Amino acid sequence: MISFSIENYGILNSSYNWQLTPDELQKIIIRKKMGVETKSGVLAINTGSFTGRSPEDRFIVKDKITEQKVWWDEKFNQSFDSEKFDCLYQKITRYLSGKTLYIRDGYLCSDKRYQLNVRSISEYPWSDLFIHNLFLRFQKLKRILPDWLLFCAPGFQANPIKDGTRNKNFSILNFSKKIILIGGSGYTGEIKKSIFSVLNFILPMYKNVFPMHCAANIGKQKKDTALFFGLSGTGKTTISNDINRNLIGDDEHGWTYDNIIFNFEGGCYAKILGISRKNEPMIYHAIKKGAMLENVFLKTKTREVDFLNDSITQNIRISYPIYFIENIEKKLLSSNIKNIFFLTYDAFGVLPPIAKLNRAQSSYYFLLGYTSKVAGTELNIQEPKSTFSFCFGAPFMPLHPVQYTKMFMKKLENTKINVWMINTGLISGGESYGSRIKLNDTRKIVQNVLNGFLLEVPYEKYPIFNFQIPKYCPGVSSTILNPKNSWKNEKMYQNQVRTLAKKFIQHFDRYRKDIDKNILSYEEPVLE
Repeated sequence: MISFSIENYGILNSSYNWQLTPDELQKIIIRKKMGVETKSGVLAINTGSFTGRSPEDRFIVKDKITEQKVWWDEKFNQSFDSEKFDCLYQKITRYLSGKTLYIRDGYLCSDKRYQLNVRSISEYPWSDLFIHNLFLRFQKLKRILPDWLLFCAPGFQANPIKDGTRNKNFSILNFSKKIILIGGSGYTGEIKKSIFSVLNFILPMYKNVFPMHCAANIGKQKKDTALFFGLSGTGKTTISNDINRNLIGDDEHGWTYDNIIFNFEGGCYAKILGISRKNEPMIYHAIKKGAMLENVFLKTKTREVDFLNDSITQNIRISYPIYFIENIEKKLLSSNIKNIFFLTYDAFGVLPPIAKLNRAQSSYYFLLGYTSKVAGTELNIQEPKSTFSFCFGAPFMPLHPVQYTKMFMKKLENTKINVWMINTGLISGGESYGSRIKLNDTRKIVQNVLNGFLLEVPYEKYPIFNFQIPKYCPGVSSTILNPKNSWKNEKMYQNQVRTLAKKFIQHFDRYRKDIDKNILSYEEPVLE
């Protein structure tokens, strides 16, 4: 066995398990009664009081590296004192001392030019299994020199008054020491998004790589790449898993200076409330031994999973290695980008199922990242809530939003890449009276884009927002293509359109000064 001294990290009198297999971890988790096996043998765990992320409890240490570069924001990019970080680090290592720990060496970034080696030290075996499933895995066991260290201690609770945190739970990034501290929460999504935040800082700052909160897939014949931006719950994983295309990744990617798209991860973390073999066959078939279910409801007598039961949380999830998906691009990278989709869940019910954006509109809607937070993904979100999450990933973006937008627009320069907005949310009446756009309709719309049909149909301008919407889409009722036609009350529809447009304009004001200096072309809604 390859060994190293855990005492070097200040952890004393501890034993550790290094690079255990999923099967070994599952047996430990069952033996410790930290999880159960479903009828089909898949591990199911309960993450405790936290079943979603707590983005307002994520901090970045303010120091010489970050002080002038991070876009300090009270909601997401909150600053943390370096001395308090050192004290908290010592507290966590003392807490972990004397325990049996789980250590894993993995890496991020499938393009080896940007490989980031990470060593994780976890208190719980299920955290280690999650890291195995989500990070890229070394083919051979070998000792690495980690670029970053990640400490995950769900059982440790901070003292907000003494430690400088907001609550007992926290996630803190230290770019000088290259350490991530996670404590007080067993929700595994905190691990995933912490390392994503690290990459979203270092790749654009030092590697000239544009980081993206998006899914990506590639056509099997034409080898055309499509990107799907969007927050959790808007459909990135579901729509990018297409039997006619190969999956590059479902959530986090980089776009290099030489136009290579590469996956940050080696796995998927899918929301599976209501999943069925018929609607999401690729993800459904990934629910097998080696995967890990989170916060699902099991039928008492049979131990079968009830995917329709949200009594624990609406944010029930599964993590699995990406090779559990049959259709994958084996190298997890590609080129030849042809189409980009902005996925949004419109709770107002007035955005069309698809709209074609020009370059000026692309910069505007990318910067604002309009969508709705879907129930359960974050704490205290019980129903879809309209929000603006800049660059479709505000909680994970340490730099100023305009910096990411500028990189995005630079990527579109002198290309024929098509940019589309896809509403996967409500139509026909908004939250009070509307219904969600059918998944099958969204799939057909996306397929018609990818096969080129929607470049050949007639379009019309959508009032106030002024983007183009198709008059016809094969296999989809024309009634839903223009939201106005699906509303029964025209006056209510008009009021909702204007209300949403005002929200766009008001929210854009916080960026207007910075974007005018950096991005020449943008186009916002026009209230008549």
